[in-house]
Amino acid sequence: MGKSILITGGARSGKSRLAENFMKDLSGPVLYLATAKVCDDEMRLRVEKHRQSRPACWDTIEAYRGLGKIISEKGSDYKGILLDCITIMVTNLLFDFPEMQRDEFSSESVEKAEEAIMAEVKDLIDGIASSPATVIMVTNELGSGVVPEYPIARAFRDIAGRVNQYLASQVDEVYLTVCGLPLRLK
Repeated sequence: MGKSILITGGARSGKSRLAENFMKDLSGPVLYLATAKVCDDEMRLRVEKHRQSRPACWDTIEAYRGLGKIISEKGSDYKGILLDCITIMVTNLLFDFPEMQRDEFSSESVEKAEEAIMAEVKDLIDGIASSPATVIMVTNELGSGVVPEYPIARAFRDIAGRVNQYLASQVDEVYLTVCGLPLRLK
C-alpha cells in the first residue's frame, strides 16, 4: 500500500496547490481524479483553471462514483493519484438522490443518502489500501462557519463533516491549509 494523505481547508486556502506540489515531488506518472460536474460557465472556468495549473503529462479521469475501483485497478500504473475533491464528490452523490433535491425532505432521506455516501467512501478507502500509489485527497473544511440556514445545506455540512472525520481516521497523514500554509495534523 502506498501512502495516503488528506488535505483539508477552507475555500481558496491552497489545498489543491499543496496536493499538486506533493504530486510533483513524486517524480513519476500521476493520475488526477476530478470529481466536479461542469454544469455552468462559472464551473467551466474553475475546471479550466485547475487543468492549466497541473502538468499536461498527468492523466485525468472525471468521475465521482466508483473511485475506489478506479484506484484499485489503475493504482499500479501510477506513482501518485490526486483526488480533487471529496466535497464535490459528496455533493454529487447527495444530489443523486431525487428526494434531496426537494425543498423539504425527511430525516430518513438524509440517513439513506448518508449511508450510500459512506459506502462509496469506504469503497474508496478499500481501493486506496489495495494500491501501491501515493493517494492524496483534497476536501473542504466546512464546519468552521455559521450553521447553515437551509436544511439541505445543514444536511450536506453534517455528512461532509462525518466523511472528513472518517477519511482522516483512515489515512496516513492529514494537513490543514490556511492562507496557503500547510499545518500537519496527523
